Amino acid sequence: MSKLRTAVMVRKTSLKRKESLKNSPQRKRLCQEQIKEESPRIVPVKEIAYHSFKDLTEIHSIRASLLSWYDKNKRELPWRRMVVIESNLNKRAYAVWVSEIMLQQTQVATVINYYNKWMQRWPTLQDLTKATLEEVNEMWSGLGYYSRGRRLHEGARKVLSECKGEMPKSAEELQKLLPGVGRYTASAIASIAFGQVTGVVDGNAVRVLCRTRAIGADSTSSAVTEALWTLANILVDPVRPGDFNQAIMELGATICTPKAPLCSDCPVQTHCRAYQQVIKEEEAVSKRLLGNTMSKVSCTPDIEECGSCSLCLPDKKSWVSSLGVMNFPRKPAKKPPRTERTLTCVVTRKRSTGDTEEYFLVQRPNFGLLAGMWEFPSILLEAELTEKKQKHIILDRLTELLGRSVMEANLRHLGEVVHIFSHIHQTYQVYSNSFSDAAINTVKQEQTECPSFRWVTKAEFHQSAVSTAMKKVFSLFSQSCMNEKLPVKGNKRERDSVPNGEERKGRKHTAPKDSGRRQLSMDSFFKPAVKEPL
Repeated sequence: MSKLRTAVMVRKTSLKRKESLKNSPQRKRLCQEQIKEESPRIVPVKEIAYHSFKDLTEIHSIRASLLSWYDKNKRELPWRRMVVIESNLNKRAYAVWVSEIMLQQTQVATVINYYNKWMQRWPTLQDLTKATLEEVNEMWSGLGYYSRGRRLHEGARKVLSECKGEMPKSAEELQKLLPGVGRYTASAIASIAFGQVTGVVDGNAVRVLCRTRAIGADSTSSAVTEALWTLANILVDPVRPGDFNQAIMELGATICTPKAPLCSDCPVQTHCRAYQQVIKEEEAVSKRLLGNTMSKVSCTPDIEECGSCSLCLPDKKSWVSSLGVMNFPRKPAKKPPRTERTLTCVVTRKRSTGDTEEYFLVQRPNFGLLAGMWEFPSILLEAELTEKKQKHIILDRLTELLGRSVMEANLRHLGEVVHIFSHIHQTYQVYSNSFSDAAINTVKQEQTECPSFRWVTKAEFHQSAVSTAMKKVFSLFSQSCMNEKLPVKGNKRERDSVPNGEERKGRKHTAPKDSGRRQLSMDSFFKPAVKEPL
């Protein structure tokens, strides 16, 4: 109860402080100082003035509107709660770091459960350093992009060894020290955990900034990227940098969405150049349809436009009326993922005691795709092969791994499983092989902390550090086993037949005399019956 009471008091104190800062002279003074410092960069190049901010008043208005909206509408997320209640800066930074790494290319709804489990098991950076990579991979299993967990583990050990367990407090130091931490993640940790006045540019912020400033060029180009970072650093609130950065990302995630944005609910709608372009186009269409009558009704002034610069849409034909504000940002067509085919085999055996079934797993190398994860024996194919050749390759591989000759008798092809990684379209040709005895114990196993091979039960398989693709393979195997156990349903004639000439209960059953004869035609059926001689 004391911990809960303390957390509530800290939360109330934080809210009071934020409320007092909203319109306080101190906040206004700090905002003006920050604006004055950055004002020379508000219009870095004359030709792109349209894509920057008009004046200091506009910047102050955007900050105030966005923070006010955020305070009323933000989602309650566990990592945000941790920032509010945790007074220890080191623990706070660690909590933000874990959340930001998990949120990379992963939806918030998916991350919440993983984050809670992670923080419950390793609540501090020091706790994480005591974990093995195997334990980290098991905790990360199913979250995808598995190198993220490995880099978190590696980064925690670096902080412990090089910084005596104290997290770096600036974005520059964080980016330099922590593996897998780039410009955005470092800025997010520094601003949210330590209050460093630095902007952030993630996918959500890119969308908000591109729309508010009508930036239509390729958002992944270096020119646009640098322009967006400049805008983010100018716009960030100097009093509440962490909250402001979360606000702009929250806006992109909930209001300024990639599809069907809720422009009517946007707190910075009046500052959005993309929205202004949509309104202007609608008025132009209305004027063409209704003549000059609309000009008397319309009160929207003409807005300034940019002629043509490196941040504009490629040309006027690039604007698609039906998209509206969704014309921004403009992204290049995605490069299609490369196609790969892999053979994989689910190998099973029965334990010597009982009927428990075990599955043979192999550990992947500690580098490359799915580094250190466990999988069923798999082989990447370089070309299309017939099923006969595929079986030969699998048998040779299993013989090598198991240390004994493996025959083709029990090898079955179950089908295929498709799994799409970020850059690979992977098709697994799935086979299975079972052994009736438990004599397969001559596996060439390395006596290391993380062995290269092991047998696991079904429960142990699901607890192991296996990828989503391998879970799909296991699901196909399980379904195949279930189908084999299901009885084959007979046809209606077989169901109605009575074995051994017995009668069905409740009705007579007489076997037809012509059983087995050729069926009569309709004409023959209606002819009078011919009496058989006595």
